[in-house]
Amino acid sequence: MEMAGWICILGYMAVLMFFVIRGARKTTSMTDFAVGSMIFSPTAVGLSLAASITSAATFIINPGFVAYYGISGVISMALALPFGALLSLVVLTKGFRKAGVKMKSLTIAQWIGERYKSKRYATFFAFLSMLLITFVVLICVGLTKVIASTLQLDELSVLISIVVFVFGYVMFGGANSMVYTNMVQAILMIVVAVVLIASGYEYFFSEGGILGKLKEIDVQLAEPLNPSSPLFRDYFEIIFCQVVVGIAVVCQPHIITKSLLLKKESDVNKYLLTGVVTEILFFSVVIAGLYARIAFPDLTLDGQAIPLDGVLTTYVVTILPVSVGLLVVLGLISAGLSTLEGLIQTVSSTITQDILNPMMGEKFRKNEKKQIMTNRLVIVGLGVLSIFLSYEQLVNPNLSVGIFAQNGVYAYFSAAFIPVLFGLFLPKVRTVVPVISSLTALVVHFGVYYGGITPYMQGAIRNPGIAAALAILSALLVAVVVHFSLGAKEKEAETIEETNSAQLKETQLN
Repeated sequence: MEMAGWICILGYMAVLMFFVIRGARKTTSMTDFAVGSMIFSPTAVGLSLAASITSAATFIINPGFVAYYGISGVISMALALPFGALLSLVVLTKGFRKAGVKMKSLTIAQWIGERYKSKRYATFFAFLSMLLITFVVLICVGLTKVIASTLQLDELSVLISIVVFVFGYVMFGGANSMVYTNMVQAILMIVVAVVLIASGYEYFFSEGGILGKLKEIDVQLAEPLNPSSPLFRDYFEIIFCQVVVGIAVVCQPHIITKSLLLKKESDVNKYLLTGVVTEILFFSVVIAGLYARIAFPDLTLDGQAIPLDGVLTTYVVTILPVSVGLLVVLGLISAGLSTLEGLIQTVSSTITQDILNPMMGEKFRKNEKKQIMTNRLVIVGLGVLSIFLSYEQLVNPNLSVGIFAQNGVYAYFSAAFIPVLFGLFLPKVRTVVPVISSLTALVVHFGVYYGGITPYMQGAIRNPGIAAALAILSALLVAVVVHFSLGAKEKEAETIEETNSAQLKETQLN
């Protein structure tokens, strides 16, 4: 399988490089890098959205949680979280895109800064975006597990190669390349999702069905709750908290800013339909974790324990036929790369545009070549940091790299949710309201998680979803109280529409 694996992976790399070079030729400014200069179909951008939302977490890591803890994991990760996320995506996208286009925002930090007329608030979110590096680490670890197992190579060499290759091509292509590569990845992921979901179909028709098979291993695997698990103990944890987290998860920059790639308002509905339908399929992939548990009842292979992050990879490499296994490997790689590209692009753009640009002066801001070169250096720095953090998670994870990533990412969107929500639906909200909400979210999230607050946080393995849900609800409560205590702005100087109407008309005339 190693030789066939090399051929498939090298061929896949060649296809990606073709699209990267094609897109890079159109990238001449930071605006091109961040939101693209080309006109893409809404279907292509919708597939890119689905590929960006779905990552190595959904395709590689989360099935491991399901294998370890059973049906409760499926309810949490394939039903509750997607319900909140997709509902929020539909509700927030149109308003965010309309405001983002008129304010000419390239990043979510810029969007927030422009909406609330506060450069300091924008800078705060730019620094906060560094938390998203934890998600980069998750994807790097997931990809390393898959490729190292397929090619029988040591994990450190594979990790370094992944970072050099992916960070390198994103450095030159940006959004123009990313939509092309995401579309290719999404199509491959659709095929692989169907293969993985169908790979254990016979279990449903066996005596007792798939639940019967799971009960033979452990009764709790077939139950909607798993009290012995650290993540799926009751309905508050697997449904309520996951829906709340799902609603806020859309406020990650590589997700909500995807709509800015659309050039026409009329494309939004088709974009959303494509993204939502595709994403429902992708979220369903975690069911393969149940098949893996049936295949490895005691979660061991040749006497060696299978780590949670390696369950699906082990299932693919050892159980599926070689040809099917290689196809699935490419799909798993696509799942990781699709989100990794978006994270590298958005985090580096945020650092360059919202942290470095204000520091470097007017001369730097007018020099597109210097900005692009600086952005590339930022990507190099992110790559080096990612290698160090990823290697630590490979050799010393706390159950799963997923816990590490969720803690950072959930903190970010917990802080971002109220500013985006109020910014879209409360035109006269005072800036102090979202600022206080963001600070509240961060304090509550990290306070609950590291302070061991609530009975859910007493074990060695803690659920970041609990901390995030409590942080979001606390931020919402504080924001509502402060907003109604202070009252709306007495006189709104100009609405977003009025502020940019002249500029919009001038752009249309040109």
